[in-house]
Amino acid sequence: MQIIVAKSAGFCFGVDKAVKTVYDHISDQPLYTYGPIIHNPQVVKDLENKGVRVVNHIDELEQAEKGNMIIRSHGVGEDVYQALEKERFHIIDATCPYVKKIHRIINEFSKKGDTIIIVGDANHPEIIGIEGWSTVKPFIVSTKEEAKNLDIPMDKRLCIIAQTTFNPIKFKEIIEIFVHKGYHVDIKNTICTATKERQEEATQLAKKADRMIVIGGKNSSNTRKLYQLCKNQCDKTYHIETIEDLELLKVGNDEVIGITAGASTPKNIIQEVITHVRSTEF
Repeated sequence: MQIIVAKSAGFCFGVDKAVKTVYDHISDQPLYTYGPIIHNPQVVKDLENKGVRVVNHIDELEQAEKGNMIIRSHGVGEDVYQALEKERFHIIDATCPYVKKIHRIINEFSKKGDTIIIVGDANHPEIIGIEGWSTVKPFIVSTKEEAKNLDIPMDKRLCIIAQTTFNPIKFKEIIEIFVHKGYHVDIKNTICTATKERQEEATQLAKKADRMIVIGGKNSSNTRKLYQLCKNQCDKTYHIETIEDLELLKVGNDEVIGITAGASTPKNIIQEVITHVRSTEF
């Protein structure tokens, strides 16, 4: 059996920074994260056991004991910062730099009067945060059909940005729809380079694997996208959070097993899966 682990598997820069920030600030003082720090239940549970509490909405701030509030890598809208300052929380900002850049773009171009198009998952915390920096109501699309159905006056200038983990090929296809309609578009390619590399590497690995394992939270957007890309190339693709989810049959010694992981997957979980897979060989 040959096991090939993607070099890009595991924490990205932004997630790694955010998680380290939380662990570094654990003390006797109340410590919160605004939303789960990452989409990984095991890490969130470990932090909870160490006294870190999760606040999911502005309405919860008034009743919470004042302390340190860490903004997760997905970022938040401007209204959350204002609410935290009003309630006198000490803000520790762990927003991914790539996401921060999108906040600045959205704020700048919406103030100019551009119509803002956000390409991504409307329910994802990153998109909710990005939307909160626009001075006008943005349009959010995730498919070509949604883009085709948007009814925007032709004299409007469009500023188009993408969720950092969005599929680059799908982003290009959606852009082409607006260009084909004849709009004046200002395209901001805000897809994280690490995301592109991770998706490209996973796709190539899945092409030569007999079985493909994608490790990451079930609610992790970038992990689900990795799974779908791998599944398109390798029918025997498994999306797991931990080894408890892995239901591999005995693996033959001539099989190639590919392993990749989402941006919120710790190294120790990846290593556990590698060790488990090795033990399944005939």
